[in-house]
Amino acid sequence: MSIELANTQNPEPAVVSAKKSRTIANDYIKSLQINHFIWYNVLPFVGFLVAIASLWWLPIGSIEVGLVIAMWALTMTGVSVGFHRHFTHQSFKTSPAMRVLFVILGSMAAQGALISWVAVHRRHHEYSDEPGDPHSPNLHGEGFWGTIQGLWHSHVGWLINHEYPNPAAYAPELLRDKTLSKINRQYVTWIVLGLVIPAVIGGLLHGSLIGALQGFLWGGLVRLFLVDNIILSVNSLSHVYGTHPFETGDRSRNNPWIAIPTFGESWQNNHHAFATSACIGLKWWQIDFGAWVVRILEKLGLVWDVNVPSANMMSAKRVTS
Repeated sequence: MSIELANTQNPEPAVVSAKKSRTIANDYIKSLQINHFIWYNVLPFVGFLVAIASLWWLPIGSIEVGLVIAMWALTMTGVSVGFHRHFTHQSFKTSPAMRVLFVILGSMAAQGALISWVAVHRRHHEYSDEPGDPHSPNLHGEGFWGTIQGLWHSHVGWLINHEYPNPAAYAPELLRDKTLSKINRQYVTWIVLGLVIPAVIGGLLHGSLIGALQGFLWGGLVRLFLVDNIILSVNSLSHVYGTHPFETGDRSRNNPWIAIPTFGESWQNNHHAFATSACIGLKWWQIDFGAWVVRILEKLGLVWDVNVPSANMMSAKRVTS
């Protein structure tokens, strides 16, 4: 069943204890950030270039296109529905088995292990577009050059240049969950699985090693590159370009141009106004694939207590001037 939001702020586990350090910054953390950036941002980009170059002698067909779309849909479900709406904002409830599935699918996107991802995103909401926000594009000066610098930081630069939000402060309930913590530690395993699956499918459908290579390139590396930039565009483009219908205290925007590839995450002003809503697209025409997935799972009885804002709540926050 659906329930109206009782609280539009972050859920109770996100409240930060004053006794805990909110962020961690040291050389070891910095080295982990750099290594993650090289392995899961730079190398997929190289793979994308190799795949494009290979088109000269190895054209793609419906199998490769299908693998890109299928793996995009699965991993975006993991990140958008699982990491974001369920684990970070607790916008619906689900079973332990579904939680495990969400962690595995979300980890395949290589956007960071679950607990780290949740900690970063909760800190983003705590300091949205203010000093302390890990990836705001709006803290780098005004004018054209300030905008360019801000977009670069929020899309790429922050990945190797931000203080690490302390999970003990920002995601304590996830640290206490022994099952999720164990799966969280297998982060690299799930990334590799996300590369192996399309390679195996491509090899089987083509009946050749070349088919496996194409599956690895397109369903694996190209998909990683595309999903990476799709998700990062929410940080950058959706906090600079678009409309601002709700009062949120930040500069979040509703950006319709990237709503489809981001699974509806680009309706950022809606999201920052009603953070614990499972539906980010709040109007019928605001495409939100993530909300569609939630509704389908709700119909199947796999999720329940789905949070949505009431008409009165939306009216109270709407900008009138």
